[in-house]
Amino acid sequence: NAFDDSVIAELRQQIATVGQSDARLMILRAEGKNFCAGANLAWMKRMADLSRDENIKDARQLAALMQELSELRIPTIARVQGAAYGGTIGLIACCDIAIASDNARFCLSETKLGLAPATIGPFVVSAMGPRIAKKLFLTAEVFKAQAALDFQLVHELVALESLDDKVAEQVSHIMATGPKASIAAKQLVSDILERPENLSEITSHLIADLRVSDEGQSGLRAFFTKQAAPWVKAKTKNKNEEAS
Repeated sequence: NAFDDSVIAELRQQIATVGQSDARLMILRAEGKNFCAGANLAWMKRMADLSRDENIKDARQLAALMQELSELRIPTIARVQGAAYGGTIGLIACCDIAIASDNARFCLSETKLGLAPATIGPFVVSAMGPRIAKKLFLTAEVFKAQAALDFQLVHELVALESLDDKVAEQVSHIMATGPKASIAAKQLVSDILERPENLSEITSHLIADLRVSDEGQSGLRAFFTKQAAPWVKAKTKNKNEEAS
C-alpha cells in the first residue's frame, strides 16, 4: 500500500464524501499484509525531479489531507497491521482512536533519506509529545507495536486475528453514544487545546445546549426510565432488519 499523490487524492476525496454524509464514524484501514510500507518509489523519484514550487504544491496536498482527517467532525478509527512507515504515521496520529496488531512495526524514516517528516510533524508531535517525536525523527529507527502504545501513537494492541473484533468493539461503543454528542465531544477537545479566553463560557454553553436539545432530552429520559436511547434502538432495529 505505497503512499503517493494518487493515494493522497483518493483519501481526500473519501474524507470529503464522508464529511458530507450522515455517517456516524469512519474507519481508516488497508488491505493486505501492511498498513503502508512507505512512499511509492516512483512518486519520490518524480518529486525529486520537480522544482521547489512544484514540490511545495505537492506537499500542500499531503498537509491538507492531514488537516482534513484531523478535523473530520465525526469519530475516526485507524486499524493498523504490519508495517506503518513514513507519512502514514501522520494518518494514524490524525485519527481519534488507533488500534494496532501486536506485530505491527512503525518508522518515521524521512531523515534517512535526507528529508524530514515535515507536513505530518505537527500531528505526530501532538499525538506523541515533542520529546519522543524528536528522538524518532532524529534516529529514523523502526519501533515495535508496544513502543507505539507506550508513545501514545496507538491506543490498544491485539493479536492480528483479533484486530477486526477490537475495532468492531470500539465501533459499538461509539454507536451507543448520541450522534450529535459525539461530534460535540470531539470538538470540545479541540476547543480546550486552543485555550480561548472565554473557554468557560464555551463549555457552559455547550452543556446547556446539549441538555435542552432533542437528543439530550431523549437520552436523559431514556436513562431515568432505564430504557435504551433512541439511537441505540435504531441501531438494534437496523441489525434485526439486516438479519431478516
